Amino acid sequence: MATILHINASPRGSRSDSVRLARHFIAAVQDSADEGFDVETLNLFDPGALPNFGQPAAAAKMAVFSGADQTPEQVQAWEDARAVFEQFATADAYVFNIPMWNAGVPYALKQWIDIVTQPGWSFAFDPADGYLGLLEEKKAVAIHTSGVYAPGLPPAFGSDFSSTFFTDWLNFVGITDNTHVRLAPTATNDDADGARRVAEAGLRELAGTFASHLRAGEALGVA
Repeated sequence: MATILHINASPRGSRSDSVRLARHFIAAVQDSADEGFDVETLNLFDPGALPNFGQPAAAAKMAVFSGADQTPEQVQAWEDARAVFEQFATADAYVFNIPMWNAGVPYALKQWIDIVTQPGWSFAFDPADGYLGLLEEKKAVAIHTSGVYAPGLPPAFGSDFSSTFFTDWLNFVGITDNTHVRLAPTATNDDADGARRVAEAGLRELAGTFASHLRAGEALGVA
């Protein structure tokens, strides 16, 4: 059975628009499938959800680059990071909910990205051809929310380095089949409930395609 990994990048629980939309989408995907899918959720802000990627882990990474031996402390740090990556890599599809923080992604999401984006894991490098993403045959839906920023508003209402960064990262690691849904603004919208209903309707429509992709992958032995 195919597995959907839900990466929750909000610490606000059910009060979060992005969380509610992600749960709405996952429920719609399950409703679109005859047998449903396995769903695993990683709440990035839960205590202990992510290991520290500090000096030992950074040194372990450079040892991989240079071919040097790792110290026992570096080996442990690398194994801790690898466990996070394995959870990511073994899933067949992803649902990300990403609130905009200070024009960018929340720091916990950036920490997770920095843990799983390692040479030989999620990407390869060739001196002649450059980088190559290794996570092929995956599908992702990213739900972006922001309180004040919205496309088309004047610069005084903010900038978006969140969805642009995240789209680039997905493509970098090889997840080129990615779809982005935005709810914005949420704090200054005169009809916030109406905007939520529009976003929910779009996600319900997207759910059928998402489920069909996973079923097709299962049939081909990919999922």
